[in-house]
Amino acid sequence: MVKRRLRGPVVASSTSSESGDYRSLTVRVRKRKSSGGRAKTKTKAAKIEAMRPKKPPTAFFFFLEDFRKEYQEENPGVKAMKDIGKACGEKWKSMKYEEKVHYYDIATKKRAEFQIAMANFTKKKENGEFDKDDSDFDPDFE
Repeated sequence: MVKRRLRGPVVASSTSSESGDYRSLTVRVRKRKSSGGRAKTKTKAAKIEAMRPKKPPTAFFFFLEDFRKEYQEENPGVKAMKDIGKACGEKWKSMKYEEKVHYYDIATKKRAEFQIAMANFTKKKENGEFDKDDSDFDPDFE
């Protein structure tokens, strides 16, 4: 029997009072109502996290973008992404490093841009600039 720790108020009821069997015991957990202040804080934090720069794709995904266009022109009958993905993976594995360098260069540039944007984001977040510059933020808006 696995023992689990339950949070919140627990109400236990037995289906038959005579049997001392643990399987006849039903447990219901009541949900607690959240306070209004916590929801506003989460909304503000969610808005700040939404401004976080997105991670750039890897070299393979840049290759996939180019390969998908070529593959669909050559094979117009194939519409399933599963088939395109398999063909792309096989092609990527069979490619030499010299052929992949173009895509690695693109990915490296995008990664450098992301790191600069992320450094700016963390600097603003630590300095509290998001808190001061939220004139369009309305915590009561839902």
